[in-house]
Amino acid sequence: MTFITYSLSLFTKEKMNKILYIILISLFSLTVFSCSSDENATTTATTDDTTTTTDDTTTTTDNTTTTDNTTTTDNTTTTTTDTTAPVIAEVTAITTPTTDTTPSYTFSSDEAGTITYGGSCSSSTTTAISVNNNITLNTLSDGTYSDCTISVTDSSGNVSNTLAITSFTIDTSPKVFVGVGESGNIVRSSDNGSSFDNASSPTANKIYGVTFGNNTFVGVGVSGNIVKSSDNGSSFDNVTSLTANNLLEVTFGNNTFVAVGASGNIVRSSNNGSSFDNASSPTANGIYGVGFANNTFVGVGNSGNIVRSTDNGSSWDNATSPTANNLRGVGFGNNTFVGVGVSGNIVRSTDNGSSFDNATSPTSNTLRGVTFGNNTFVGVGASGNIVRSTDNGSSFDNVTSGLPGTSDYNILGVTFGNDTFIAVGKGGNIVRSTDNGSSWDNATSPTANIFYGVTFSE
Repeated sequence: MTFITYSLSLFTKEKMNKILYIILISLFSLTVFSCSSDENATTTATTDDTTTTTDDTTTTTDNTTTTDNTTTTDNTTTTTTDTTAPVIAEVTAITTPTTDTTPSYTFSSDEAGTITYGGSCSSSTTTAISVNNNITLNTLSDGTYSDCTISVTDSSGNVSNTLAITSFTIDTSPKVFVGVGESGNIVRSSDNGSSFDNASSPTANKIYGVTFGNNTFVGVGVSGNIVKSSDNGSSFDNVTSLTANNLLEVTFGNNTFVAVGASGNIVRSSNNGSSFDNASSPTANGIYGVGFANNTFVGVGNSGNIVRSTDNGSSWDNATSPTANNLRGVGFGNNTFVGVGVSGNIVRSTDNGSSFDNATSPTSNTLRGVTFGNNTFVGVGASGNIVRSTDNGSSFDNVTSGLPGTSDYNILGVTFGNDTFIAVGKGGNIVRSTDNGSSWDNATSPTANIFYGVTFSE
């Protein structure tokens, strides 16, 4: 019994040992397996993104590769295209009118490029630089040019704004003096006033005043008679007039002819003298003289009346006058209007004709006309009287005219051109001065008729 009990106990112990041994081996195996697991991991990610943006400006390609500890390669290519057009502008316009048949013109460009010409103008200069560009136009004939254009194309093909060249006139015809007078008489000089010849006239009426503008001569006279010439004063034609009043003087400014006359009558033309319309007048007094400057028309007349217009002669207002004497003529120079009249009265304005003051006069003779040239005012009048001022019309001195001092030699009109003063009057007399009005000589005249007015084709 004891033996059996012992054997059973031994058997049980051995069995338990085997079980424990198996458990230990299992645990050891699990431990070894767990430790042999290596967390060494490799991650590879590849991203290939290609982005293309099209706006006529930029193209971008982005290739990115990430391996292991995020290694990145970024290859970017950028291309820029110029889409900005040049900007051009006028710097110096062509002098008008001009006798130069190959005039110069200056414009600016903010880019270099190729010049393209349009209209009637062209030039051998076809390359622009990115500053001021001075070009010489190819030979042009006499005429007015208002259709000429310029553009610049840069190296990328961008075309600038189209620049219109300011309108200009080429006139190579000889400059002439034209005088008008009794019985529709019209005379003309092409030798700087040394001698005059008769021009063709369409009327036998007195012509009191004449002026020049836009390559056109316009004369005015008795019963509203108006004549014009577009062939440099060689021949004249009648123009339709809206008044029967005597028209006594005419002037030109801002592409407008303005004529004045009896009973405060004022007429104007904005179509180069082809037709005239009545303008509003603030007076019924006769207006004997009219001038233009600084965008202002100024008329002078009876009882010291002075009128002015700043809207191209459409409407007029009275200006302040220092005299009640009749005024007969008005001129302008150096920002000063000067009016002359009976009893040698001289008035002047330095505020664009708004108000006038008396100036010092050396004569009591009636002064009929006044003009300006080479910083000198010259007035003319009764008995061959000529006065001049070199201090901007503040004071005047008498000058020897070379004519007898009698009423048969009244001087009625005066003008200036090409460094020459020309004065005309009774008996067909014409005198000229080439020394700024200091001395005068007789010019050859084709008539004994009275001359009332004279002008120059500037």
